[in-house]
Amino acid sequence: MNWIVAIIVGGLAGWIAEKLMKSNMGLLMNIVLGIVGAFVANLIMAAAGIAIGGIVGYLIAGIIGACLLIFVARLIKGRGATRTH
Repeated sequence: MNWIVAIIVGGLAGWIAEKLMKSNMGLLMNIVLGIVGAFVANLIMAAAGIAIGGIVGYLIAGIIGACLLIFVARLIKGRGATRTH
């Protein structure tokens, strides 16, 4: 049952991050971004001494982490592009 909740909350977190960051990722990528984003954000917050729990905490961490992952992906993608004027 926990995996089902993680997928639902991860998908919701990824979808919210997608809307906040104005990106178009798709359902599967939203779920992945939400779940991985929550993991990344929880690691960062744990290192900073911040602890949040429960479904709402997981959702908030997922949104923050997914936005961070989208931001980093844009940075990496932007470095590979060449400028032409």
